[in-house]
This record gives sequence, structure tokens and C-alpha cells, in this order.
Amino acid sequence: MNDDVDLFVIGGGSGGVRAARIAAGYGARVMLAEEYRVGGTCVIRGCVPKKLMVYAGRFADEFEDAAGFGWSVEKPRFDWSVLKARRDAEVTRLEGIYDANLIRAGVEIAPERAVIEDAHTVRLLKSGRSIRAERILVAVGAHPVKEPAVPGAEFTITSNEVFELDRLPERILVVGGGYIAVEFAGVFAALGSRTSLLHRGDKLLRGFDDDVRDALAEAYTKRMDLRLGRTLSRIERRPSGLCAILDDGGEVEADQILLATGRRPNIAGLGLDRVGIVPDAAGAIPVDAFSRTIVPSIFAVGDVTNRANLTPVAIREGHAFADTEYGGKPTSVDHHLIPTAVFSTPEIGTVGLSEAAARQSCERIDVYKASFRPMKATLSGRDERVLMKIIVDCASDRVLGVHLFGQDAGELIQAVGIAVTMGATKADFDRTIAVHPTAAEELVTMRVPAVTKHPVGVG
Repeated sequence: MNDDVDLFVIGGGSGGVRAARIAAGYGARVMLAEEYRVGGTCVIRGCVPKKLMVYAGRFADEFEDAAGFGWSVEKPRFDWSVLKARRDAEVTRLEGIYDANLIRAGVEIAPERAVIEDAHTVRLLKSGRSIRAERILVAVGAHPVKEPAVPGAEFTITSNEVFELDRLPERILVVGGGYIAVEFAGVFAALGSRTSLLHRGDKLLRGFDDDVRDALAEAYTKRMDLRLGRTLSRIERRPSGLCAILDDGGEVEADQILLATGRRPNIAGLGLDRVGIVPDAAGAIPVDAFSRTIVPSIFAVGDVTNRANLTPVAIREGHAFADTEYGGKPTSVDHHLIPTAVFSTPEIGTVGLSEAAARQSCERIDVYKASFRPMKATLSGRDERVLMKIIVDCASDRVLGVHLFGQDAGELIQAVGIAVTMGATKADFDRTIAVHPTAAEELVTMRVPAVTKHPVGVG
């Protein structure tokens, strides 16, 4: 076969960029097409700019807490335009680094949309070029959707448009209960917007440990108008702004309404039908453990596969694909043990099984819990608590899950994730010398289980 390239990557986000660079490093001829901006959701309109906004919001607490430590701070004033300008400049800088790294690796970049023509051909829509490739990797990610599709949904914004706002809304309603909704609600509340968070479920963050979910709800109730178990009926535009009418007849007035209720894979018009790839019920591309589709020459990684929709997972999948196909090192990705953080305020870090999941999979588990006021709050006076929780399999003593709620939980869970991934036991935690005085020392000083859980119907 007379191929133009060995690998054609459709999509310049985290997974696609990593796959392209690693494959090129193994000597493959690689071309990558990206129709918007290299960097994808995470760098351009996701994790990175959002985390910068989280940092901005947390200064409000810092200024307030300083008084308890003897500092006299004049009333601070926040300027949205300064944050936006500096945040956008940083995103542009990072985009340039992504471009430079690809070029340095020898990857050819096509700044246009690409679609699949057949099992070995990709067509570039703007230039009209057709590129033959031995392998095609689809890494096009996902996009936010406006759900539920209620009357007036056209007045709302998504997590894409939130970065384009020219000014901080005085009032904002965030709809949803996942990572994105929780994080943005925390950001806007911290920056000074009158914030409402609406979620149809009785708890936020489905799939997380229930104690963490309860701790988050308690903290957010103090910071914003939290409405659980309610749904949108319609949205109206009124002279005073937008008004969300809820299923119970209640109303929430806002200047902006952010729908953060779901994302869907970017498969529209991609050409999957031409090669016989049928998306699953969620609109995702089905793949095996090595990111192979049913077409031997076509692969997919990242959010378009809907396995675990997190940036580090997409990066790991892209790297594993390149190692397998070009490095002679067959590598699959374990999606069952993924450390993750939610950058709420306070933030959440978690790895492994929740108590409920562990109870279903093990005969007996021990649950260790510590809930305490952080040392900093003793002088600042802040009404905030830290929660730490360890789930242990009684039979093997192996740590099945660790769940943290409090300052720097995201940083802590990265280190804890190494131990849990290596199969650490509770005895390993116990024989680790504590670092004092820190909140994290609680992880190695909890000795007595808060409760021992048996399977449902046992004990």
C-alpha cells in the first residue's frame, strides 16, 4: 500500500496529541488534523482555564482568613476583565507549546476538519486533500449538550461559552450535579456571584462516596443556594433577566444560566458510517482494551469512546496506543482504578471503591473515618471541616478506596493513588510515620474502624 503517512490522528486534544508525539518518537510518519485549536477541551476550554478560575475564587477566603492571623487587609476588589485577559493569555501560551511540541516531534499539523473516507483514507475538508494512512486514530473528544431540552433552553450557556463571558454575572444558576456543574458553581460563588446550583438528584456527584457527597452538600449550602431533587420546567426572559421555573413551581432569577448536565461524543459527520463503525447507545465509538474499533486500521481514544472521560485517561490511552502499535510494547489501560479530583471549594480527592461499591464486592470491609476542623481554621474562624475516609478489605487488609474532602485534596490523592495502585494494605499505611502537623497525617494514624460492613443481608 502506498500510504502518505503511517498514522493520521483526527483531533488535537490531550489523547490525540500524546498519541501523535509518541508514535512519531518511534519513527512513524504522523499527521494530525485539528479544526479548532490544538490542546482540546482540557487546555482551551476545560480543566486548565477552569482551574485558574478556581484559584482566583479561593483568594476571597484567603483575604477573609488573614484577619485571624493578625493581618489587616483592606476590602479586596475583584476585576473579572483582568482574570479573563490573563487566563486567555495563558491558554494561548499553552496552545503554542502544544503546537511546538508536535512540530518538534516531526508531526505535520493540518489546521482543518478531517473526516473518514474509508478504512485507510482521511479527507481534509478545507483544502480538499485526501490522505492515505496505514492507521487512523480518532481522538475528537466530546461536546456539552443543552439538557434537558426545556422551553427557553436557547437562553442558556454551556461550559464552552462560560469562558467567553465579558463580565462576572451578578446572579447565575448552574444546572447539573457532576464535576463541571459543581466546579463552576463553586467558582462563581467564590468570585461574588449570587449562585444557585440545581440538581435533579438527592445528592451531587453520582458515583462518589456518600460521605463525601454529604460533606460537599453541607459546605455548598453555606456558600450558595443549593436545590436538590428539583428539575427545570422552562426558562423565560424577563425585563429583570432570565427566570428558571422549576417543577415544583419555584423560580430562580439569574443573569446567566449554565447548563452543565451532559456531554456527547463528537461523532457527527465524522464518516463512521462509511466504514461500518456503529456508535453505542451513548453515541460513543466502541473499542477493545487496546483502543481498536471493529475496523482493524481504525482506533479511538479519549472522550469519544466514553470509557472514563478524564484528561489523564485520554493521555494514558493515547500513549498506550502508540506503545502498542509503534513501540512493540502491547499496553492496555486499566480503567478500574483512577485517582481523580473535583476542584470544588473545599475540594475532593478520591481513588478506588466507595463504601457502597466495596460493600457489594467484598464479604467484609472496615471503614476508617476522620472528620475534623483543619488547623488553619482554629485561628481563621472558618466554619469548615475536613473528611478523610479509608475503605479496607478485611480478608486481605488491602486498601480498596481513599476519599478526601478538604483543602489540597487533589494534591494529596495523587500521592495516595500511587500507594493504592500498588496494592497497599492498611498495615502499610499504619507503619508509615506521620508528617506533623498536617491534615494528611490522619491517613496514617486512623487505627480503629468507624464501622465494619457486611454484605447486604449478612451479619
